[in-house]
Amino acid sequence: MYDYIIVGSGLYGAIFAHEAMKAGKSCLVVERRSHIGGNIYTKEMEGIQVHQYGAHIFHTSNKEVWNYIGQFATFNRYTNCPVAYYKGQMYNMPFNMNTFHKIWGVITPAEAKAKIEEQVKEYGVKEPKNLEEQALALVGQDVYEKLVEGYTRKQWGRRATELPPEIIKRLPVRLTYDNNYFNDLYQGIPMGGYTQIIEKMLEGAEVRLNVDYLKEKENLRPLGKKVVYTGPVDAYFDYCFGELEYRTVRFETEILDTDNYQGNAEVNYTEYEVPYTRIIEHKHFEFGTQEKTVISREYPVTWKKGDEPYYPVNDEKNTALYAKYKELAEKEENVIFGGRLGLYRYMDMHHVVDAALQAARAELEE
Repeated sequence: MYDYIIVGSGLYGAIFAHEAMKAGKSCLVVERRSHIGGNIYTKEMEGIQVHQYGAHIFHTSNKEVWNYIGQFATFNRYTNCPVAYYKGQMYNMPFNMNTFHKIWGVITPAEAKAKIEEQVKEYGVKEPKNLEEQALALVGQDVYEKLVEGYTRKQWGRRATELPPEIIKRLPVRLTYDNNYFNDLYQGIPMGGYTQIIEKMLEGAEVRLNVDYLKEKENLRPLGKKVVYTGPVDAYFDYCFGELEYRTVRFETEILDTDNYQGNAEVNYTEYEVPYTRIIEHKHFEFGTQEKTVISREYPVTWKKGDEPYYPVNDEKNTALYAKYKELAEKEENVIFGGRLGLYRYMDMHHVVDAALQAARAELEE
């Protein structure tokens, strides 16, 4: 009999297991995939740590979270400065003075502000009701057309007029020549990849790979006093209210016989006609000097049952559906639901660390 059966070996499950074992509890971790680490899993190729499920840059302003994750790896000074490709031109992301200079030729913040205000006034929306209106209210028509419209349509599989305004609010807009995407105090990549972090967190736990908890629930559930479930909440309840929507991603990864393919870790392709949203060149996360390079193209795909769910579609319909599942989850005895799938919520890594620590402390202090 284990104290906890932890379903999923991603960041949330691994942190909960680590904290539980520190408190003297026993843990069985079951993982549906053939490896630990969930979506932050990294694999070495050509001496390069490859982010198998998309780029993961750790950033936070929470010192406790930064110190906690820093126990398990040494982080480098990597700063996320993505660029965007649109019809043969390169633009800085997030939207900053370099972007505005490239588009309008403006040099001073006052000029950029005046140009944005001119376009926003021309559009004239006071209370944005969708992503397109929110983007136009933030940065005007030119930036929206070049850097938002096509990328958003590819990423979410629907037009910006059909998406909630909150999505675009995550994008910073700056009147400085600062290419750093994040405003957080702490930022970096673990030298040697993320998998080592999960390995250290799970030391002392029994880990079973290639095990689908929901298929083996009858046999596994009696082995533990409590369950920490980080899989899809709708799947746990056998989709009794219907399926929640997600977007998923297909990755095309290849090794290239060159030491530097694109000169940056992340290049976004904002034209709708280009089928992938971005190309990641993994070696740049650790300032690699290897003779070869590894790149991954990311193709957004409409999710269907059996696919890997990545991004919850937190629109009105899905939010209402999740509320029904949440009500069921709260009534489920001796089961803790967590992580982006268990809570049906988009979460950056620092949010996951914070949420897992809070859940573990609340549970273990009882």
